[in-house]
Amino acid sequence: MRILVTNDDGVSAPGLAALTRALATWAGDRHEIVVVAPSSNYSGAGAAVGSVTDRTTIAYQRAVVEGAPGVTAFGLDASPALSVIAGALGAVGPKPDLVLSGINHGVNVGRSVLHSGTVGAALTAAQLGISALAVSLRVGPPPEPWESAADLAVALIPLLRAAPVRTVLNLNVPALPLADIRGLRWAWVSGAGLIKAASGAGTWDAPNRPEREGPAAAEAAQSFIEGDLADAGEIVLTVGSPFAAAEDPNQADQNDDATLVGLGYAALTALRGPRADEDPELLELLDAGLGPALSPFGFAG
Repeated sequence: MRILVTNDDGVSAPGLAALTRALATWAGDRHEIVVVAPSSNYSGAGAAVGSVTDRTTIAYQRAVVEGAPGVTAFGLDASPALSVIAGALGAVGPKPDLVLSGINHGVNVGRSVLHSGTVGAALTAAQLGISALAVSLRVGPPPEPWESAADLAVALIPLLRAAPVRTVLNLNVPALPLADIRGLRWAWVSGAGLIKAASGAGTWDAPNRPEREGPAAAEAAQSFIEGDLADAGEIVLTVGSPFAAAEDPNQADQNDDATLVGLGYAALTALRGPRADEDPELLELLDAGLGPALSPFGFAG
């Protein structure tokens, strides 16, 4: 196999180095590892590529991954998603069989799945017909146990290789030595996010208390607005943790990604990227409504 490694923390990040070292050891002479990653930090970039119609060239520089000098590596002046596109479409050699993205410093659970450059790179690979694994490690006291996430990622390669093409897996690992992790469990994406509230400085009563997430937070915002925003100013974000304030061991049977990682499990989620919604009920509803909606335009049909 040919495996492309990328991340969103930058080509010199310790998480990428740990993952690359583990892959190089596992691969030996049987498989090829190539690193194509941003030359700088692109955390929170999601699957953004920028305006490629205005800039059709990408500056790059060869890089050396710490502890894996024999692995070919490039740092690109590009986002994680654009790095994957360039690496998959022939810029650095043949199309890879798999893409591994990470190891990110900090979990990508809940709403972070939408905004993470680590996950965005994996989803982009899927759109190019390549299965991918995104890997993230919870922030903890140093030294970070990068090897825990790296070893689990390598162990999942046969599963990823055997899965249907375009499979995307998102692995989140607690900041624990491998021997202290309670296990690995399938997870669904929680409603938690890092941004808990957004308020106009001095004019709004912050509506979303930290415990409110998802639709509940949006509904609360509608009922707490006070006064008017000035023409210019600052929006103040309240940033918190995606984990519950008190981690209750009795919640161990819950399957959301944030809860599982908080309880000491590695959480694995299968993600579905941008694809047409094939829900029959939705399609029937839309089909029935298209005629009335488009009748003023006089389309021939």
